[in-house]
Amino acid sequence: MNRRENLKKLGYRLAIAVIAGIFLLACSPVKFVPENSYLLNKVEVEVDNAEINKDEAKAYVRQKENYKILGFAKFHLWLYNLSSKEKSDGWLKRIGEPPQIYNEALAIQSEGQLKQYLNNRGYFHASVDQNVEYNDKKQKANVTYSLETGEIYRIRDINYHFSNIELRRLFMSDSSRTHIKPGTAFDYYMLDKQRSSIVDLFRNNGYYYFAKEDVSYLADSSRFEKEIVLDLYVGDNRNSSDDSAKVFTPYFFNNFYVSVLPGTAPLNDVQQLNSFTDTLWTDNFTVYRNNQIKYKPLLFERSLQMKKGDRYSISDVESTFNSFNRLRQFRFIDIQFQEPQMEKDTNLLDCFIRLAPLSKQSTSFDIEGTNTSGNMGIAGNINYQHRNLFHGAEVLNIKLRGAMERLANRESEYFNTREVGVESNITIPRLLGPGNIIGSFKSFMPKTVFTLGYNFQRRPEYTRTIANVKFGYEWMRSETFRQTLNLLDFNMVNLYQFDPEFIANIEDLYIKSSFTDHLILASNYSFTYNTQGLNSSKGYSYLKLNVESAGNLLSLASSLTNQPKVQVVDTFGVGTSEYYRIFSTRFAQYVKSDVEFRYGYTIDKYNTLVARAFLGAGVPYGNFDVLPFEKKYFTGGANGIRAWQVRSLGPGTYKASKDTYPNQSSDIKLEANLEYRFKLISFIEGALFLDAGNIWAINKKDNREGALFEFDKFYKQLAFGTGTGLRFDFNYFIFRLDLGMKLRQPSDRFTDGWIIGNRSYKADDFNLSFAIGYPF
Repeated sequence: MNRRENLKKLGYRLAIAVIAGIFLLACSPVKFVPENSYLLNKVEVEVDNAEINKDEAKAYVRQKENYKILGFAKFHLWLYNLSSKEKSDGWLKRIGEPPQIYNEALAIQSEGQLKQYLNNRGYFHASVDQNVEYNDKKQKANVTYSLETGEIYRIRDINYHFSNIELRRLFMSDSSRTHIKPGTAFDYYMLDKQRSSIVDLFRNNGYYYFAKEDVSYLADSSRFEKEIVLDLYVGDNRNSSDDSAKVFTPYFFNNFYVSVLPGTAPLNDVQQLNSFTDTLWTDNFTVYRNNQIKYKPLLFERSLQMKKGDRYSISDVESTFNSFNRLRQFRFIDIQFQEPQMEKDTNLLDCFIRLAPLSKQSTSFDIEGTNTSGNMGIAGNINYQHRNLFHGAEVLNIKLRGAMERLANRESEYFNTREVGVESNITIPRLLGPGNIIGSFKSFMPKTVFTLGYNFQRRPEYTRTIANVKFGYEWMRSETFRQTLNLLDFNMVNLYQFDPEFIANIEDLYIKSSFTDHLILASNYSFTYNTQGLNSSKGYSYLKLNVESAGNLLSLASSLTNQPKVQVVDTFGVGTSEYYRIFSTRFAQYVKSDVEFRYGYTIDKYNTLVARAFLGAGVPYGNFDVLPFEKKYFTGGANGIRAWQVRSLGPGTYKASKDTYPNQSSDIKLEANLEYRFKLISFIEGALFLDAGNIWAINKKDNREGALFEFDKFYKQLAFGTGTGLRFDFNYFIFRLDLGMKLRQPSDRFTDGWIIGNRSYKADDFNLSFAIGYPF
């Protein structure tokens, strides 16, 4: 029995042990529950109104049951109960969770909190009843809070009161700020949202001293049945008449003072600025610096989103801060305002911007674990960075890389893939050339990126070199939308030193044409929408769309200049095909697009659910009737359908011979994944997953049996796999171990692919994979 089969059996036994252990947790003891007390076993909230979200209401309950994993197992309570009563601070107590003991006082407070929540939502006659079911034998208590909302109070009329006509005009001209109107519910949370919106409106229109206390409400519920007459005041709530004058006076930007020094002392005095050695003056700002730290004035002109004479706007201030921050030049950014010291009683504001730069140059060396399509390895990098190459915040990165990986499906030397490469790129914080047509970005600093690279890779099947030149743009429209456009993405790929056994396995297959020298001149566009990290809700969404086209310009140029064509025997070996060459190399011509969607939902601090869907297709045509092998899709492995080794699934119902290297790739990919993650102990996290999908050929010339995509058959050719895994979070990286089990094997045509109920499981039906990071 080989080493891989032993690993599979070990992983299989480990998974069974973990699952069995989890199921044993269903009955949690009450070891640490005092006598005459009860473990809070379950807390439920019942509402008679569909307009009220139960989960939202439950957040106001002061005491909740112990956390669960898998929806029922109180694993962390079970860990706590394994500890000794003699040790007050044992290891198991620290990683576990103490029992939640039913507290009648907290339950009464919860009733009050829930009633207040309903009142705030406009249900002034709501009632909350608490029902406790005690189980004396098991020493447990179940608590149910029953909420009866009654009828909601609504706003009948709104009367607006402003301190001056200008404030009224601004408010009435911006209807988008109106969150409340006659007929809407009298909802405290919506009123507070309206209040914050009004503050933003005025602070974006010059009212520097305007604050939340300058907006107030007066509600009268005595005049009408279940209807409120609301008075909204934007008025003088300050004690000082001087404050009142400032609050309701619009302010304007005056002078801008920018200092670029490594110091951290406050900088808000013009006399302090005069002590610096180097000064630059422009129409809009003054820059103070020393001779060792130099930036072109144009950089500050692009970064400042404020202009002298414009009304003060908090949005412009935030845009300026973000603009400087995205330059990746400064470790400290401070923006302050004050009225001019030499011009008293004016409505002008001087702006002081203090920038403390990062080190101009840096070199680093790092070693990392790698995971390429499920193949584990080690890599080392030497990195050099220059942060201000041409004094315009241009960032130069040069990386020298060496790596070794182990192809899990090979029995040769342990590290059977070696790679050496160099890549350099320069990022310029503005749009050069045709990118200027893209438009204005305010604080979302656009970038022009030039990349040059060369890579040598020795694999068991072949050796290849890749030379790459890329020119493109990166920009954002908001915190969630990112776009990339590469006008030029040039790759020259050379393959040689083929393994004779590998050549023999693909000699009669259509895919052999993919493994030839080729040239790719492509343009590609990528759009990403990502709400992860914004903390706006318990869930996040991620959407990425890629579109790429290659070879069209080269084909047009070759045709217009009457370049000669090369004639060769086509991929079937019957007849001939013709193609152009550039630099004595055939160039690829194709269009390719794919889309990926992810959704993550945090159930609580111990449980997370993540889903993913992927669909992609590439269509070769014209000068090359097959997609280059590095542009093809594959699945399986640690980041695909995990019950299969990487590149061993598909396409369609095709089944390669057992002695063939797993190297299956094709033109279409459809994949879906669902993963439930739950925290176990300390830095260890568990997971259960379900994967489905496959790859297919789009070209009818593909002579692998069952590989072709057909609309009336593809859904019958989906592979299904499930499994369990562990994640070890070491802060800097996450090490992942997954054991996948096949549920449906598309190449088993006689049983319709399903394994359960049709045959016994074998070692090949399980796949143990190691990886760095989450799969998605």
